[in-house]
Order: sequence, then structure tokens, then C-alpha cells
Amino acid sequence: MKVLILTLTAGNGHILPAKAMNAYFENIGINSTVLDTYYYINKLLGDTINKGYLFTIKRAKPAYKRAYRQLEKRRNNSYTISATRFTNLILAQKLRKFMDVYNPDVIVCTHIFAGIIVDVMKQLKEISAKTVGILTDYTIHPYWEEALRFDYFVVPNEYITLKAKKKGFDNHQILPLGIPIHPKFNSEIDKVEMRKELGLDINKKTVLLMSGSMGHGHIEKIVKELDDAEIDMQVISVCGNNKRAKEKIDSIQFRKTILNFGYSNEIEKLMSAADCIITKPGGATTSEALAKRLPIIICNPIPGQEDRNTEFLLNNGAAMSVTKTFPLDEILNQLFDNPNRLDIMRQSIETIRKPNSTADICEFVKGLK
Repeated sequence: MKVLILTLTAGNGHILPAKAMNAYFENIGINSTVLDTYYYINKLLGDTINKGYLFTIKRAKPAYKRAYRQLEKRRNNSYTISATRFTNLILAQKLRKFMDVYNPDVIVCTHIFAGIIVDVMKQLKEISAKTVGILTDYTIHPYWEEALRFDYFVVPNEYITLKAKKKGFDNHQILPLGIPIHPKFNSEIDKVEMRKELGLDINKKTVLLMSGSMGHGHIEKIVKELDDAEIDMQVISVCGNNKRAKEKIDSIQFRKTILNFGYSNEIEKLMSAADCIITKPGGATTSEALAKRLPIIICNPIPGQEDRNTEFLLNNGAAMSVTKTFPLDEILNQLFDNPNRLDIMRQSIETIRKPNSTADICEFVKGLK
């Protein structure tokens, strides 16, 4: 059996789920490969999409927010020629060559732009392989309305099923199996032992601060805010690939214990040591946090999908959100001043977490041949 996983580089939110599934397939002896679709078609195109995404989240968030809202309001156009669909019709010509050589039994897509290409090829009857779309946020990006021909559509949770049906997917297509994450986030790691390993106080409240792989937002500002807060706690900060923030935080003398990392491949351990996580609500990071039963404090969401992730997490009791009128120190005071508050959030998390998502998805795909 051969599985082709199509993804796109736009941050790490679509790449990580693809890699998680690829690793699982390899472990169970299934021939699998990950293809960064736009980079394969044209390196300049891949760079443009990735750099455009990074520019948007740093410099053009209001414009992206408006564009996303307009997309949400449009009607389903899966069977008409939109600008997006026409562009991907052209791009499909080169991807077709790869398909002919690799000849996959199943095609899995973790990014909607790759998904539209596959949907176009299915419309033209150029694909005989089974197709599986993977949603990587707790909402459905409007462009998925242009990929309704997928055999199956994996959503993060049962509570997203109704939204998927409203977008045009049928019951038999929808699989509420979760967002693929590395299986290590399903492992039980003792909190006390992990704090000892990190050199932290085993009895002190511990906050994990993350901001995505790119270190989005003013991390050093948040660390200072945590250090100034009149709350007895210690902080683990992860700056991702933001080297400037890492260096700046390292140069500051803090009152509290601040354990500062750059990019880390051991996030599951840091999560195990923490009582809660402060993060922007990307689909991958929040799924990992939910798998670790870690209450979430949402900070600096990127407009669009992450606004919708915020709504999902808040409405299901798994998170609290920082606003101008509800600052971070007040949230932490509420959580740490009343131990029952954290317990209630963990109970809510238990109802929506999908720690076995990767195994469940891959075993389903395995059964498609």
C-alpha cells in the first residue's frame, strides 16, 4: 500500500500533522511520502505562499481578517470556476506527473490548497486513489467548500460535524478523529519528575509560554508581564525560531525563575511540567495541549482560523482568553487562587481531547485498500 500526503509550508501547522502521519505509516510498514505541494510544483511559488503567510501574520492581520470574513460569507462554489480553483487547475498539470509515477493508493491532504488540486483532478477523473482531507483547525476554512469530492473528511471533533455538513459534506464523508499529532503527546510523564529534570521547584505553580514555531508576537513582553505579576509561579518560555526574542529574554534579569528555550523538540516534556499553557491557538499546538490535559490561556490569536479555534476552546471550557479588559495576571490569579478552576477545565478538556488521533486516522487509511 502506498500513501501520498500532500501539504503546504505556511508556518508549521500543516507540516506537523503530515509528518506525524508519515512517521506512523512508516512504523506500521506502509509506504508513505510527504510532498510539499507548491514547493514541488515551483520553488518560487512555495516561497511566495510561505513568506506571504508570515508577512500576513506579522504585518497585515486586519486585512487578512477582513478577507477571511468575506470568504466565510460566500456561498458554496465547489462546482464553479473560482479564481482559486482555476489557479489550482493549472497547477494540477505538474502534480499529475508525480501522481503517475508514485501511483498512490490513498492521497491525504493537510492543506486546503493541495486539497483543491486533488478535487480538481477527481472532477476530471484523473485520480482513482481514495482521498482523505484533514482539517488542521477547530473550524472549517471556507476554501474546503471547493473540495467536496473527497472520499473522507477528517474533522477535529464530533462538535465540528454539523459545521462540516453545513459546508456541504455528507455524513458518510465526515470522520471526527482529531488533528494528527505526534504520539509522544499521548504519553504519561510525571509532573514532579519532569520539574526535577528541568531544575524547577516541584511545588511551585508552573506556566508554559509558547507562540508557535515562528515565535509569533511579543514574547519578551509577555515574559516581563509574568515576571511582574504578584503571583508565586515559575515560567517556561519557548521562543521557537524567533532568535531575537530568545536572545533578548536571555539578557534580562528576572525576579522569578524563567526557563527560556528557543526551538524545542521536547514540547511534550515541557507541557508535562506545566499547570497551564499560554499560547496562540494554532490547531496543532492546542491539540497537543489538549492531549496533555493542559488548560489553555489564549493570547494573540491570528485572525481567521485562530479566532474560530478560540471560540471552540472557550465554548467547550478548555481555555480562557486574554483581552484588553481581562489581562493575563487576572486570568492566572483566577486559575491559581482556586484549585477547582483548573480541575474543571481539565474535566472539560477530557470531553474533547483526541490523544490517539494519528493512530486512529492512519489505521482508518490502512483499511481503505
